[in-house]
Amino acid sequence: CMFPVFLFFFYRKSLGRSSVRSRMSLKSPKAYSSLQKGAVIWDPKPLQVKRIFEALKKGLNEYLEAHQAELDYLSGRQKDTKRNSRLAFYYDLDKQIRTVERYIRKLEFHISKVEELYEAYCIQCRLREGATNMKHAFSLSPSTKASRESLVELYKNFQECTEDMCFIEGALEVHLGEFHLKMKGLVGFARLCPGDQYEVLVRLGRQKWRLKGKIETDDSQTWDEEEKIFIPNLHEKFEIKVTELRGLATLLVGVVTCDSINFFTTKPQAIIVDITELGTIKLQLEVLW
Repeated sequence: CMFPVFLFFFYRKSLGRSSVRSRMSLKSPKAYSSLQKGAVIWDPKPLQVKRIFEALKKGLNEYLEAHQAELDYLSGRQKDTKRNSRLAFYYDLDKQIRTVERYIRKLEFHISKVEELYEAYCIQCRLREGATNMKHAFSLSPSTKASRESLVELYKNFQECTEDMCFIEGALEVHLGEFHLKMKGLVGFARLCPGDQYEVLVRLGRQKWRLKGKIETDDSQTWDEEEKIFIPNLHEKFEIKVTELRGLATLLVGVVTCDSINFFTTKPQAIIVDITELGTIKLQLEVLW
């Protein structure tokens, strides 16, 4: 029983908490407010992180393929232009090609960094599961001084793995990019009347977007804001709350949540969500990643 524990401790110490972080070229710790000294460590969610990682990698590869296709097209035009000796146009194409090449290199580095972070996350996840299994095995055996000391050490390593996983989650969030939300309006058919006023609150974790709109006499809609940038979050979903404003009174129309897993793509995504249970009022947004 002690031999596997020794192996676990040796493997754990050979990785080292400091080595997990030193291998990552991270931004200032201020970027990770949840990871400051004395902060409460949340519970890692490996399945959710896996879903986001797969969606993020797929989206980044889509961008990479699109820019690679653009580079191939520009390179083909450059060859034709060179034969025709149109030097001014040739140099302009060369400048465009160099710009696309630089962007492709940035994308490739971005993908490799995301893969590196996720690989480190999976290692810590497996170590954490190993510590949990060993704790369970020791709890079933007779209690001795050696087993109690091993349990204390296992608990310490479990906590360290948990902290490292949370740190890597924070580092991974930095690479998720931005969501640009555009307000497209409410859809309600007979439920929307000229003069009606509504307030929409879009929330993602601590980020909020509060905007007010009015139904005009020609059935068009005016909103005091039309676009907002959100920073993606590994664990939070979009929460959308719509309220009807009636003078000094307010009437809650509905509250819905929306997962962001499908937004990591090159194309703008149209979102139409049912605000009421029967779908008599819908909210339409557009998300560009």
